[in-house]
Amino acid sequence: MAIAEVIEQLKLVIVQIATPYNTGTGFLIPSENLIVTNEHVVRDNRRVVVNGSAFDKQIVDVLFLDSKLDLAFLASPRGLRDSTDVPLLTGRSLDEGESVLAIGHPYGLKFTTTNGIISNAAHHMQGIRYLQHDAALNPGNSGGPLVTHQGEIAGVNTFIVKDGNNIGFSLPAALLREALDDYLKIETRFALRCSSCSNILSEKMVEDQYCTICGTKAIFPNKVDEYEAVGVNKTIETTLTQLGHDVELARIGPNHWQINEGSAKITMAYHEDSGLIIGDAVLADLPRANIKPIYNYLLRQNYHLENLSLSVRGNEIILSLIIFDRYLNVETAAWLMKHLFRKADYYDNILVEEYGAMWKEVT
Repeated sequence: MAIAEVIEQLKLVIVQIATPYNTGTGFLIPSENLIVTNEHVVRDNRRVVVNGSAFDKQIVDVLFLDSKLDLAFLASPRGLRDSTDVPLLTGRSLDEGESVLAIGHPYGLKFTTTNGIISNAAHHMQGIRYLQHDAALNPGNSGGPLVTHQGEIAGVNTFIVKDGNNIGFSLPAALLREALDDYLKIETRFALRCSSCSNILSEKMVEDQYCTICGTKAIFPNKVDEYEAVGVNKTIETTLTQLGHDVELARIGPNHWQINEGSAKITMAYHEDSGLIIGDAVLADLPRANIKPIYNYLLRQNYHLENLSLSVRGNEIILSLIIFDRYLNVETAAWLMKHLFRKADYYDNILVEEYGAMWKEVT
């Protein structure tokens, strides 16, 4: 199979994952109605936001946690538009020097693929066998698949050696398959692997949040404490709720939210060190020709705009809002955010219909 075909096939199963604490990658196994990712990506969350090419952005439940193997299984998304499994590599072992692809989709960024080779097909660490490779892994790629050039999922990208010149480690697909089979045998929706005795536990095997086999604390994914925003984040989320947006679905990582307003996509980010809350509405793309009129229009609008500014980033036209956290309250934030949302949708239409800018796809 050509590399381009492998990548196109995998785009249908790659999943973006976001929580209030973290972002990461996962991949679909449609035949099992599950999403696979790393445990550390979804830790301390009952539900997470997922997005992908084969389904619409939505919230799904965390079903299974395995801190020993750093694996987690999530509920399959609703409305899946493609149900083709990518095969797991369980029938043979990888050879050292064999080419592999690390595929992921850090939340908010475009689909990324890096090429590498297997450096060690049996690297043992804390009693677990890993695949060591040099395919570059980027922040947010945790939980994505390591793939052979034949289009088989060879492993789950789990961790890297910092400053280690692209030294990455992936849990082999054979161990993933074993964990899947163990979870499916339990025949309950929520389960976890005990961090001490390594047994897969159903809720019947836990008493007062302790494993009945070894006595270790065992908290099921549906029993973890619900996330509750505090401080500035709480003010931002209260404001977004008042403006009619689903805050849980809007979260795209620590201190980040994304809202679709008409044809515009708005990202809100709180930078704690600087105290700045920045709202960026990504509008249309610049036209391919006759750009001078649109630049003149943007400059004229900036002269009159209150609290907002128009700019160009690469080929994208951006409408921005900046708020200092010391001046933030729900009433002020609601007025400013509503102003940004309305103007974003307004300018998007003007730029396309009157100045030849090009629509962006809202995802």
